Amino acid sequence: MASLLLRHAGRQCLRTQFRPVFCLKHAVPMGTSAQQEMDRYWAKNTRLSRPLSPHITIYGWSLPMMMSITHRGTGVGLSLGVSLFGLAALALPGDFASYLELIKSLSLGPALIYSAKFALAFPITYHTWNGIRHLIWDLGKCLKIPQVHQSGIIVLALTLLSSASIAAI
Repeated sequence: MASLLLRHAGRQCLRTQFRPVFCLKHAVPMGTSAQQEMDRYWAKNTRLSRPLSPHITIYGWSLPMMMSITHRGTGVGLSLGVSLFGLAALALPGDFASYLELIKSLSLGPALIYSAKFALAFPITYHTWNGIRHLIWDLGKCLKIPQVHQSGIIVLALTLLSSASIAAI
């Protein structure tokens, strides 16, 4: 019985291979090409006066948007900084104390040293405070738009205060 089914299936396969007419009988005509679809899409957008990018006209720059971008940027920057510092510690001769003495010997002004400390402390403190804000969001709290703006201002204030105090040390 199985051999009869196998022979019948084999004959059907051979028939479809040698008879293209049989295959074409079941073919569905293609509707439109990709180029035609794109032309129709752009014609509709032009007719409806839609902008090319809704992000430019609909979504204005807001505090939460900028803080989200800055949070990601500080995360990438901190990751790169730690990686480069680790590679430098492995590759450069000497130890940390010798490089610290080299910086002290440059006799840089206190304003420049404070600015450099602030520039190093800002991404760390911002990423930390904004990370705490995200953890609060993960708990389902402070998710309404006014609360999001208020927590953003609080994060910025805490970041500036903690960065300034760390730089003053």
